[in-house]
Amino acid sequence: MESAAIILALEQFDRGEWIHLSSEIAAIEVDSISDPERRARVRLLLPSGDFRLALTPEGFDRAEELGQWGFKPADALHVWSAEELLADVLLSCDDRLCRAALRHAKKLRVRVANPLDWMKEANDDTNS
Repeated sequence: MESAAIILALEQFDRGEWIHLSSEIAAIEVDSISDPERRARVRLLLPSGDFRLALTPEGFDRAEELGQWGFKPADALHVWSAEELLADVLLSCDDRLCRAALRHAKKLRVRVANPLDWMKEANDDTNS
C-alpha cells in the first residue's frame, strides 16, 4: 500500500498537480547507493536541479538544532530543506523520522507524513 501511495505521488508530480522538491542531501544519499543499477533508477526519481535546494551553513545550523530533538543528521537536513522550500509536506517512509516529527510537530515549520497517510488524507479531503 505504501508503494502504491508513492506511485500516486509521483503521478501527481508528473501531471503537474504537485511540485516535487528535493535537496542536495537527497542526491548525496542516492549517490551512496552501492548498486549502480539501483542508484541509476533512484536518481531518475529526483526532481531536476531547479527544484533541489543546496546545503548551506544555515541548513547545518538548523539540522544541529533538530538533532538535539532526536533527528538523525540526514533526516534533520531533509526537514530543514522542506522547511526552507516552504513545502506543504515532507513525505517519508522512514517511520522513525515520522515519529520524531510528530513528537516535535509544533516546533517544525513543515509537516512530515508517511505517503500512505498523506494520500488517505488527501483523498478524504477530496471526498468531503
